[in-house]
Amino acid sequence: MRDFLPAEKARRERVRDEILRVYRAHGFDEIETPVVEDSDRLHAGLGGDNEKLAFGVLKRGLTRDDLQAAEQPLDLADLGLRFDLTVPLARFYATHRAELPAVFRSIQAAPVWRAERPQKGRYRQFVQCDIDIIGEPGIQAEAELLVASLATVDALGLADATIRINDRRLLIGMLAGFGFPAEEHDAVLITVDKLDKVGPDGVVAELAERGSAPDAVEAFRAFLARPQTLEYLPFGEAAIRKLLPAGADDAVVASLVAIGETVAAARGEEEPPLVFDPFLVRGMGYYTGAIFELAHPSVPYSLGGGGRYDGMIGRFLGTEVPAAGFSIGFERLVDLVEPPAGVGGAAVALVHDTDAPLAALLALQSALVARGDRARLVKRAKNTKLQLEGLAEQGFTSFAFLGADAPASVDALELRPLG
Repeated sequence: MRDFLPAEKARRERVRDEILRVYRAHGFDEIETPVVEDSDRLHAGLGGDNEKLAFGVLKRGLTRDDLQAAEQPLDLADLGLRFDLTVPLARFYATHRAELPAVFRSIQAAPVWRAERPQKGRYRQFVQCDIDIIGEPGIQAEAELLVASLATVDALGLADATIRINDRRLLIGMLAGFGFPAEEHDAVLITVDKLDKVGPDGVVAELAERGSAPDAVEAFRAFLARPQTLEYLPFGEAAIRKLLPAGADDAVVASLVAIGETVAAARGEEEPPLVFDPFLVRGMGYYTGAIFELAHPSVPYSLGGGGRYDGMIGRFLGTEVPAAGFSIGFERLVDLVEPPAGVGGAAVALVHDTDAPLAALLALQSALVARGDRARLVKRAKNTKLQLEGLAEQGFTSFAFLGADAPASVDALELRPLG
């Protein structure tokens, strides 16, 4: 967990504000949920491995008998810090469904907590920026999510971003076709998800080591080793089928093609910035349809992702509700992009001597604020040059020196540029 000095905090807020601005412009509404949820809800099997990283909140009034009777640590907790924003959203929708539109488009931009091991790039508190569409069963939801997310990274200056896309139904169909039994699919997908890290040989070896059916492992190995032509195919049916075994679900392939055509049309492009990846898995087991990850050529890791998760909200509501979402990797974007300049008026430092009248200083500050500027009173230091350099680094754009004869009006201020 980290502290942020003023300059970094301001930078983070500018990135966050730009993300929210674009998402709002695309018809999404921001909501807020509590940082804690019921422990049983957080550990309901919806969060995958992230559930193991949830911070628990101990029950109040625990006795020695309670401690001795507990069979596992979770028996002592009734609440926990949220580890993502999707589980809280599902609970939120189940609670407030009657007050929400039939198709609800939400934004959440808030911190989450995971008990990660301390290491570079891993934080125990970090911000997620999610958009979700609940109540839309067709590809309109996926298309809206992709268009809005691509527009967001465009606004942040990340040209050439692409989205890798797949569908969990194609993955499951592929595993079944190779001969992996249904009860092994989740475990096999965990191994398949390591393709980009350990390569085909490593994945095949791990599948063999874990005792998967030899015929299924061999069928998978042969598929990975099959000869392929190298011609470029734009995103579409031919590109998708080239990367899949024969017999792939026609309806699922058609839905991916339709998503691509819709995104391209919305962006006014001949082809969408989508790339079909037959082995894109996404770690969360609650995905039921299309899944996607945001990529950029400047970095080797994803900048966000999401997918369709039609089964989750039904766990809380008792009736099935279609849902899909996309999460922007806020912490990675903050380090990668140059945030937009702050909006509003100038940022003025009123650098004053000790004998400057306080009432006059505050009156000038109030007048600057009233006209839309940001203003700070700063007592003049001995090393004025260093002081002004520091103010420029803090985002101030101009300054004025004030002494005992401080002017009575803003119009009389002698403002000088900083930086």
